[in-house]
Amino acid sequence: MVKASNFRGTPPGPPSGTRVLVVGGGYVGMYTALRLQRKLKQELTSGEAEIIVVTPDPYMTYQPFLPEAAAGSISPRHVVVPLRRVLDRCTILIGEAKTIDHAKRTATVTTLATAEEGTGAVEITYDELVLAPGSVSRTLPIPGLAEYAIGFKTVEEAIGLRNHVIEQMDIASSTRDPAIRDAALTFVFVGGGYAGVEALAELEDMARYTTRYYHNIKADDLKWILVEASNRILPEVGEEMGKYAVRELRARNIDVRLETRLDSCEDRVAVLSDGTRFPTRTVVWTAGVKPAPILSATDLPLTERGRLRCTAQLTVAGVDHAWAAGDAAGVPDVTSDEKGKETAPNAQHAVRQTKVLAENIVASLRGEPLKEYAHKYVGSVASLGLHKGVAHGYGRKLKGYPAWLMHRVYHLSRVPTFNRKARVLAEWTLSGLFKREIVSLGSLEHPRAEFELAAGRRPGHGPDAHRNGSHNRPGDGSGGK
Repeated sequence: MVKASNFRGTPPGPPSGTRVLVVGGGYVGMYTALRLQRKLKQELTSGEAEIIVVTPDPYMTYQPFLPEAAAGSISPRHVVVPLRRVLDRCTILIGEAKTIDHAKRTATVTTLATAEEGTGAVEITYDELVLAPGSVSRTLPIPGLAEYAIGFKTVEEAIGLRNHVIEQMDIASSTRDPAIRDAALTFVFVGGGYAGVEALAELEDMARYTTRYYHNIKADDLKWILVEASNRILPEVGEEMGKYAVRELRARNIDVRLETRLDSCEDRVAVLSDGTRFPTRTVVWTAGVKPAPILSATDLPLTERGRLRCTAQLTVAGVDHAWAAGDAAGVPDVTSDEKGKETAPNAQHAVRQTKVLAENIVASLRGEPLKEYAHKYVGSVASLGLHKGVAHGYGRKLKGYPAWLMHRVYHLSRVPTFNRKARVLAEWTLSGLFKREIVSLGSLEHPRAEFELAAGRRPGHGPDAHRNGSHNRPGDGSGGK
């Protein structure tokens, strides 16, 4: 391990002023850094303060728009926010925090360059720590899941899934084997929360529209199965709206299986707990999330669920100079009468917590009192495809077109930066005037494959195969061929 050297294309060195280290560039990381750079503008200019953001990606993904990106309603570029443009007063370090020793105020970080240099991870010192690594998909030891399933948390997964669905339709259209055709046109989604329901609904809409361009595939040939372990879907919108969502999906010939689990997906066969077997080339896993692994590699206190134990002021409980919010933080819900209840790990809380978090960090630096985070639940909205949705907010329940419109208006107001708002609105307007795009660009996932073939090399066996994604993993959007 090496100490970080002075920053000029290399990781930052010893701080000249108060250094705030933000781990994570998602909702909490980006919004907290954005508000800090505004409130500490003078300190940042004079060198009295420094903000470093360590993130594995140079952008923040607005996840509520992933289903529409998968369906082609929004360009993938407009679902993400470039951190270097937005956080122009911060130091953006593309890398991953591996361990954090808060007692020594140090974080061990690997960057894109550490493997090339061969010198090992770098050690970054800090004065104030903001832990916002978010969450990762919560998987279960289900046979075949790791080999064949795909998640739905990143823009890469969303676009890969779109390419995969269209490619399966190409396979079904050209094969002479009925078994291959049936498996290619069967799509299994596991998880009845926002991600699973919205992804399935948008992609079913897109695929149904796409069938008009295939001479031998009809919309009824497609099989869509939603598997949910509990007795309801979309619990955030309430029981009544959840039941409506089930009826709406089933009216579109989507097979909704409640109180059912995925037992196996080995050998491209999805086996459900009710005994049903579906030969399929597509299993999408959206059955929950868990805290990022970095939390277990710190000396900070964790809750039983593996989240950081926090106070209502968004400080890490019993620890000075450590802060957290969002999915990684177990924040007490001061608006609830239920003892020990924590705020839900969702985007609604994450975005609102960042305002209090940034204000409290500044207040702490200036010796001022801290505020508590208190936000009552006002409702939720969910899309069920184009012009369809459900909503439950401010005591009112909406369904159909009004709910879908509310869904779009709400998320348009929440997507960061005016630039992104304008681009998304323009794309929605254009998509309403023109036909859907139905092109699969699966080759984007393996950009060197064509050149490697021309050079006489087997694709995926070059020196950069481990980095450029040339390996072919079934279920990753490559069609699993």
